[in-house]
Amino acid sequence: MTTSDPTVTEENTYDVVIVGGGPVGLLLAYQLKRFGVSACVLEQHRKETQDAYGRAIALFPRTSELLDQLGVIEPMLQLGFSCRNSVTYKDGERVIPGRVWTFMENIKDTAYGFTLVLRQMYTESILREKLQSVGATYHQGTECVGFECDEGTAPDGYAMTSTFRNAATQETFHLKSKYLIGADGGRSFVRRHTRIPFEGDTSEDRWIRIDGIVETDMPVTRAYGAIESRTHGNVLWAPLDHGATRIGYAYSSEIATKYPDGVTQDVAVQEAIEAMKPFKVTFKEVHWWTLYTIGQRIAKTFSTTNNRIYLCGDAAHTHSSGAAQGLNTGIHDAVNLGWKLALHIRGLTKPEVLETYTAERLTAVQKLINYDKDIAMLMSCKWPAWYTGDPNADPHLVLGQIFDKAAAFNTGLGISYPENVLNDTTSASWCAFMAGSRPPDVELRMPGTNQSIRLQKITPNLAKFWVVVFTGSSKPSIQRTLLKLQRYLRDTAPELTSHKSIEWLTITSTVGCSPYEALGTSPLGNAYFDAAKPSAHDRMGVDSEKGAVVILRPDGLIGATSAVEGGSIREYFSRVLAF
Repeated sequence: MTTSDPTVTEENTYDVVIVGGGPVGLLLAYQLKRFGVSACVLEQHRKETQDAYGRAIALFPRTSELLDQLGVIEPMLQLGFSCRNSVTYKDGERVIPGRVWTFMENIKDTAYGFTLVLRQMYTESILREKLQSVGATYHQGTECVGFECDEGTAPDGYAMTSTFRNAATQETFHLKSKYLIGADGGRSFVRRHTRIPFEGDTSEDRWIRIDGIVETDMPVTRAYGAIESRTHGNVLWAPLDHGATRIGYAYSSEIATKYPDGVTQDVAVQEAIEAMKPFKVTFKEVHWWTLYTIGQRIAKTFSTTNNRIYLCGDAAHTHSSGAAQGLNTGIHDAVNLGWKLALHIRGLTKPEVLETYTAERLTAVQKLINYDKDIAMLMSCKWPAWYTGDPNADPHLVLGQIFDKAAAFNTGLGISYPENVLNDTTSASWCAFMAGSRPPDVELRMPGTNQSIRLQKITPNLAKFWVVVFTGSSKPSIQRTLLKLQRYLRDTAPELTSHKSIEWLTITSTVGCSPYEALGTSPLGNAYFDAAKPSAHDRMGVDSEKGAVVILRPDGLIGATSAVEGGSIREYFSRVLAF
């Protein structure tokens, strides 16, 4: 990873230039480089002088799955706190059942049945190391001050010329690229310079977040907590990495009147202590604190009309930390854009595939924005505009109900995308899950060793589509079906087995000493035995007699389902891939 400053006169050229070296920009660059595309990340701040801790902390299960598929999760698991429990207190008494964070105790169909809590400083450090491991270029202390697009450039040409300024020397230099990505936060220069409207509003509500090492007499401390305070809203208690804790609370106008000189660290500590009453809290160390205003904003589009400039993360959308979705949503942006951009640049997909980025992510983010507005209001002990019930009711009860209803969204496991060129929802449903949704991470068995292995470990995000063939249960039927499909691939559609972006996988409920003996013929790609209980066929809703084909996108979502025959498979890929 290059960290030295570019020379003023040198004109460097990359496939993609990314403005912003936070987690979203780093992960996007890592993917692109890993997938064979050149990328350069430029970060305005010097990380050694920026906030040491703070900011985003929670990685929910679907985010962890994506990071796992990209080979990033293991060092995070080594440092982070795996939180599987929640607790709610009101007037010093534990509320049973709890409210708000209880969805974390009912996570299913994933190896990551917990929330991984890791402060952003450590997340960024790990991602910078990953970026270095793939030889990507990274500059810090470098500000983007301008860019322009040559509209006359060929589609695969270097249309973007960006200008950057070295913060230390004030010298400027230029970079050329095919694409420019704005991952530069809520005040994004890229978004503003492109004149993409940032729609939404800012409320009058303010929250404080403070991290440190604390001592308390609260009975349960290493669980995600919601303390229902009469004065400080729904108080967050979040166990952090390295034995630290985050306390978050509403800094109301009533509280603010106590401090006419403004908020200091001492004020943040004192009000955290007040917020936690009747429990006693003592801060042994303070690592970081912030006071910020709540608001929800979303870019009108996440890409320019010529599809040369894209927005990711906070540059595209901002919201409260109430549901702890900010970093998760940004990572989902980066993963969604990363594989689509890489395959497009390498000439492996149709242009329509890249165009799905904005539509898919806008759909998911708009749901979050709508949901976040209600959460932020209720956490501040205020009623949303739509509420017509008893104004004297307990807003914490409604808050708990909203979190419960949105559990699948919170974990990320239930996020899905509508029909488009990638998501063939009109095809006959050959399994229980629709195109555009995430399938369960089913358990399979390794031939020979009989070791358990998860589907997502077999189909990592390598910028490839996976054609997963679930065979029937009758060996003669399996032989006929596979041989017919193999002949079709050999004689009619050989491009489906030679394309760089297609991998094949066979899952069979018949078990033998080898895949060949279990099937009575050679499998398509590697084969795994469906010997777990419940079976993968049952979990996926695949007919055990007929079998089915499930095409997985590079991000692990279902692209299409069909019978075990070549015509439907070829039809799907004819719309998606360039042959």
